[in-house]
Amino acid sequence: MTIHPCFIGCDIAKHHLDLFDESRGEGFRIDNTQAAIAAWLSSLDIGGAFVAFEATGPYDRRLLHALEQAGCRFVRINPGRARDFARATGRLAKTDAIDARMLAAMARMLALAPDAATDPTRNALVSLHKRRDQLVEMRAAERVRGKESDDPTGSLARHLAWLDEEISTLERQIAQALRADQELAAMQALLRSAPGVGPVTATTLIALMPELGHCSPKAVAALAGLAPFNNDSGRQRGRRSIKGGRRRVRRALYMAALAAIRTSDRFKAFYTSVKARSAATKVAIIAVARKLLTVLNAMVKTKTAFQP
Repeated sequence: MTIHPCFIGCDIAKHHLDLFDESRGEGFRIDNTQAAIAAWLSSLDIGGAFVAFEATGPYDRRLLHALEQAGCRFVRINPGRARDFARATGRLAKTDAIDARMLAAMARMLALAPDAATDPTRNALVSLHKRRDQLVEMRAAERVRGKESDDPTGSLARHLAWLDEEISTLERQIAQALRADQELAAMQALLRSAPGVGPVTATTLIALMPELGHCSPKAVAALAGLAPFNNDSGRQRGRRSIKGGRRRVRRALYMAALAAIRTSDRFKAFYTSVKARSAATKVAIIAVARKLLTVLNAMVKTKTAFQP
């Protein structure tokens, strides 16, 4: 017997969730609280339900954790992709209720695959990594202010000292989290064997690119925003350009590519050849970043350290 899934779209706001249940053909609103979400899930046939919602940062965490604990299938959708789908169906109006209906239709019509369960260890690593990034950006801003001011009160110096200590604490916690998980520790050792990949780049890839080693080179490049997309029409051949993807991963790989060009003859030769063809330094660096990511993807997939 084939069980047809019940597609449910969910538009997430800070204080409430708008839901549309296709099996009942009706929409309704609940509070974005653990109690309200648990009460709603208790009324569902969990085995047949499939919930689609947009990725909304901190506001979807309660729903995501509740769905995982209940064993309900779900998919988090890029908001830009969801909006493009709505426009493609001719729905130009935008309200929370309309968005919930469109998300349910999108999951059904595109046969979206459910997301895999999240890893608590990796989730903790993501939080630590994100907080470190925030403090590093704050420290950079304070250093700039220090160059523009005499700091007569010593406030900048004290704040910079505090930031240095907090960043060091977070880095120790990140290192401990990686050492505590045998699989993540082995993955970090593999990544660190490649030229240009330091502790920050390795942590960024482990935390923010869980697909590394599990998808094709083209797919992993697209996820990182390093894949050049065509822009052709008729006889016109437009300039290829990268777009989308995970900006933080791309930034880390860009810096790793610069280091790899300086320290590895293999990547330096590749950079030189691309720069000679394109006559653009940044294009050549992006090409090295993509090649480095492809190499790292293969290393993780085969569990093989970098071969100079």
